[in-house]
Amino acid sequence: MTEGLQHSQAEAGARYDVFHTDCPARDMVDHVTSRWGIWVLISLRGNDLRFYELRESIQGISEKMLSQTLRALVDDGLVWRHVEPTMPPQVTYGLTEFGREVSEPLTELFDRITRGLSLLGMRRPGND
Repeated sequence: MTEGLQHSQAEAGARYDVFHTDCPARDMVDHVTSRWGIWVLISLRGNDLRFYELRESIQGISEKMLSQTLRALVDDGLVWRHVEPTMPPQVTYGLTEFGREVSEPLTELFDRITRGLSLLGMRRPGND
């Protein structure tokens, strides 16, 4: 009886059962839609950034949370990490092709939200 059993590796093109608790796709969705995962993916859409540039682009994120979020997204294959062997090391992050594909609908979502807010006459922070 293997009904409901989630296999660790699926054949190419096979669908994952994201409602199953052991599904690796479910973990990835959790990482992408986490509080900071979305912001990291959106921030990296435009260009590759060093760690501190990325932290400055996402207001409110701590170094610890940025490190944890980046580690999860790198492990998921959505973000790449390059370390320059300098003192101190310079670490740059960017989106993989898969990361670009996943972040595209997020960018569209944020574009729709900001357009909608503009149409509703909502004021932007700093424009008091």
